[in-house]
Amino acid sequence: MLAVALATSAALTACGSEDTSDEPAVVIDVANMAYSPASVTIEAGQTVQWRFDDNGLPHDVAGDGPLEGLLQSELLTEGTYEYTFDDPGTYTYHCTPHASMVGTVIVE
Repeated sequence: MLAVALATSAALTACGSEDTSDEPAVVIDVANMAYSPASVTIEAGQTVQWRFDDNGLPHDVAGDGPLEGLLQSELLTEGTYEYTFDDPGTYTYHCTPHASMVGTVIVE
């Protein structure tokens, strides 16, 4: 009986104080030859996740300007890539093989 009470108490505590720090602030879909949404606004210290699913077509996320070489995923046909933006500013990125695919992250 004590074990059930402790398990119930632990479950209730976990629900009330669930740690969501590992969850991305925003998810951007990479599909249909586009980043969707193409522009997002987050707070400094938050993470953006790109979710790749474009029917086997490979894409990446490549940072421009100050994030060139830092914001850089592999070419992916599926799966996710995450990046945490620590400093306020406006950051642009593109898909290396598809120059028409561009996006912006605004960090406040």
